[in-house]
Amino acid sequence: MNQQSVIVGTGPLSPADVVAVARHGVRVELAAEALAAMAASRAVIDTLVDDGTPHYGVSTGFGALATKHIPLDQRSQLQRSLIRSHAASSGTEVDREVVRGLMLGRLSTLATGRTGVRPLVAETYAAMLNAGITPVIGEYGSLGCSGDLAPLSHVALALMGEGDVRTGSGELVPAAEALAAAGIAPVELREKEGLALINGTDGMLGMLVLAAADLHRLLTTADLAAAMSVEGLLGTDAVFAEDLHALRPHPGQMASAANIRSLLRNSPLIAEQLTSETGRHRFTRVQDAYSLRCAPQVHGAARATLAHAESVAAIELGSAIDNPVITPDGRIESNGNFHGAPVGYVLDFLAIAVADVASMSERRTDRFLDKARSHGLNAFLAADPGVDSGHMIAQYTQAGIVSELKRLANPASVDSIPSSAMQEDHVSMGWAAGLKLRKAIDGLTRVLAIEILTAARALDMRDGAHATGGTAAAAGAEGTRPGMRSSTPISAVRNLLRQDVEGPGTDRYLAPEIEAARLLVDDGSLLAAALEALPAVPQ
Repeated sequence: MNQQSVIVGTGPLSPADVVAVARHGVRVELAAEALAAMAASRAVIDTLVDDGTPHYGVSTGFGALATKHIPLDQRSQLQRSLIRSHAASSGTEVDREVVRGLMLGRLSTLATGRTGVRPLVAETYAAMLNAGITPVIGEYGSLGCSGDLAPLSHVALALMGEGDVRTGSGELVPAAEALAAAGIAPVELREKEGLALINGTDGMLGMLVLAAADLHRLLTTADLAAAMSVEGLLGTDAVFAEDLHALRPHPGQMASAANIRSLLRNSPLIAEQLTSETGRHRFTRVQDAYSLRCAPQVHGAARATLAHAESVAAIELGSAIDNPVITPDGRIESNGNFHGAPVGYVLDFLAIAVADVASMSERRTDRFLDKARSHGLNAFLAADPGVDSGHMIAQYTQAGIVSELKRLANPASVDSIPSSAMQEDHVSMGWAAGLKLRKAIDGLTRVLAIEILTAARALDMRDGAHATGGTAAAAGAEGTRPGMRSSTPISAVRNLLRQDVEGPGTDRYLAPEIEAARLLVDDGSLLAAALEALPAVPQ
């Protein structure tokens, strides 16, 4: 990650900006025009402080207490009390990148000048991000309306010098201590500022953007896994022909088919299925199973879902979400833009796609292990079936994950529990949708890793690698081991995997091998190896 900094306040954040700051710790800077816009909207708030008219969040209580007038001398206490009472999360601490994404999203809204906070507040927020100070937030507490109240309140609490945070090194310390060590003065909130810090969809939005970045990698990795399975199961590449997919030209489907075509191009194993006389495939079976033949249709539908989700994220990243807001013509107006439905829906939609892609991957894996369907491979890919169990239980692990993914595909956003004495009587549950999508993405990563691990073992067995141990040390100058019959990119993937995982042989402790494959999928190494061997493969 070579990016030096992200400038906030010159226009909508990009997804790459969010990933850079949240995941890679890139610094943020506030644009001069953002500071000017904040100063202008703060001047509007200052004119309302003692005008005698009730203004929500300025001179009134919150939620169902909005009819309560707050005297001038209690309004700083009003903001402090709001943050302290709303910082009420519970449960397992959410990941650092989720918190940083949430912080960046809120900073972006502050920088629009539509919230009425002083520039000092945003500058302090940016300083916390740059110092690596990450407030501790529990997984429970947000209903996704009025935005991610509890998670955002924990960040605002740290801004005030209260609560617990983690330092850049991960140490758990009191916020006051972390701020002092970084040379950051705590902020005493004034009218409207506490409310402006917590009324937003920033947590669920950050999770959506991070998930989208992961899914771009994982969906192409799913194409790679499918190609390896087609090759390892002696399938046909004819069904991936461009003209066939042009008959149903969904962009994602066509991209997936193109990926698989490129990955299988010039595969000796595929070529062996052709007759020299006719050039046509000679199969005793008429067609491959759906899990092989229909991979582009499923992976393509997942890509279409991802594209829709990213269109929602793009709008949200360019939005000013607060209640009330300061309009460009200087009015202060209540609104409902904090409702998380748009983000919650697509988070749930993506969880459905993730579950289905993983389900298809598990079905391909299972075909390798069934002697009746693997076309000549040992039962369960065992070296000595009966004495050895091979990858029998690796598929059990996949099946357990896929079953969990189906549960996680049940939408969170169809639920709503009324809150705040029925003032907030319909909520989005978008935060919960984001958390379960993150878990689903982890599951998909593991399922694809097991498919690739299994396909590589099957390909080694077809090559007779079990006779030589199948080690990476046997690789030739071109990166293919003697006797390898895979395409060039699949050979590259197999060789990289064999640097961490030994080839076929008698049963070994399998969990570390699954974890090694997972890490190579998670960090993109296997996909990068394929792309480097065949740069034409679309990403």
